[in-house]
Amino acid sequence: MGTEGSTVLSPLWRGLPTIDSSVVSDSASCSLPHRFEAVRSARKFTGATLDRWGLAALVDDVALVVSELVTNSLRYGAVPGDRAGDGYEAPVRLHLMHWTTRLVCAVRDPSEAGPVAGRAAAGDECGRGLFLVEQFSDSWGWHPLAGTLRGKVVWALFGLPHEAGLDGGDGGLRDGFPA
Repeated sequence: MGTEGSTVLSPLWRGLPTIDSSVVSDSASCSLPHRFEAVRSARKFTGATLDRWGLAALVDDVALVVSELVTNSLRYGAVPGDRAGDGYEAPVRLHLMHWTTRLVCAVRDPSEAGPVAGRAAAGDECGRGLFLVEQFSDSWGWHPLAGTLRGKVVWALFGLPHEAGLDGGDGGLRDGFPA
């Protein structure tokens, strides 16, 4: 994820219980080009990463949320041919971070405009993405990037059951976090 990770995501941690660094399990990220095929790549990357982390039971929900976040970033946050900084970097970047009690999906894009929940009429295919993110994750939000990076990060948080609870039980969770 690079050194910007703790700076980029620091607003996410405000108001959450402190994380002991000994419980940080892993993180992974990938760059996504400004093509809608990138949504499929993001889902595949998410599925493979969660499988590797032993979180296969969460793949469907997390991949759905990742799809919505990446689609929104490609549709509203990235400009074709956009380049970040002096060196080339794909305009959209997906970060997955795993701790023993939570999983965070964060999508970075060059736009500083915050996401806006749409209102979909019957039969509309657009306007439901952030509603789905809200329904399938425990919480979500966004914030502008800090430092030399421009743009924003939109994130979704998933509380994880204790390892024994990954079979579908609540694993002793209260409000998505261990009791």
